[in-house]
Amino acid sequence: MQTNGMTGRKVKIVEVGPRDGLQNEKQILTVEQKVDLIDGLSAAGLKVVETGSFVSPKWVPQMANSKEVFAKIKKFPGVSYPCLVPNEKGFEEALASGVEEIAIFASATESFSKKNLNCSIRESLNKYEKVTEAALKNHLRIRGYVSMVMGCPYEGEVDPDKVRQVVHTLFEMGCYEVSLGDTVGKGTPEKTRALLTELQSYPQEKIGLHFHDTFDKAIDNILEGVSMGYSIVDSSVGGLGGCPYSMKPVGNVCTENVVYALEGVGLTTGVDYKKLAEVGDKIVKLLDRQNLRIF
Repeated sequence: MQTNGMTGRKVKIVEVGPRDGLQNEKQILTVEQKVDLIDGLSAAGLKVVETGSFVSPKWVPQMANSKEVFAKIKKFPGVSYPCLVPNEKGFEEALASGVEEIAIFASATESFSKKNLNCSIRESLNKYEKVTEAALKNHLRIRGYVSMVMGCPYEGEVDPDKVRQVVHTLFEMGCYEVSLGDTVGKGTPEKTRALLTELQSYPQEKIGLHFHDTFDKAIDNILEGVSMGYSIVDSSVGGLGGCPYSMKPVGNVCTENVVYALEGVGLTTGVDYKKLAEVGDKIVKLLDRQNLRIF
């Protein structure tokens, strides 16, 4: 990893704890508890905080109160509060709730797409066409996610070109930004460099790094990515969440660790680490789980 030229460069942290994190926690938080978490993250200086998911409560009961949560958060000036939508119904609910940014997701492997979304990659993307058309018509921003970008529990190694094809389609559909998800945490700095090299025709400021810490490689992979010029990193306060398809319960990389590592090599995040750590300590205590913060 080359750190030359990184001093003072800004990195945007996309906080995914309140959505991607909590949806994989067993305990279901109340509206008030979620609002307190999201407002605390905003006050700590995070400029993007995933707020919820308009998905069927039958499948994701942890997100059943997303509408009420979105209505009650303070909505700090200059902060985005994206919500994930899986289909047209979810989009309509998000739109009616006043959501201004949505997230959609696809897989880089057919096996995971069929397991997670019950359809092929092509079918999943086709389902989003009406969603993205409606979102753009209503002036909503769209963020895309691609899962299994550096390894799949069913197919093993993933060809970077397959990732590129899905990324390309998401941009064509109108996504302003696409996040690369190393869902089971099998990435390494070498794989990260190979993947990002494959995607070098896309603007670096439109590609996000969403690396899981299953094998303690997420920070190394993130630093590899930012050394190449990338400047968007997804993370979860306290390390909330995990991937049910992973071999270990560890999932999302801890936001506190990400901020500490990035600031440590001279990058700036705009996040107040002390306030962030206080929010993290509070939420992991509430959930009675281990805080993955190292420092």
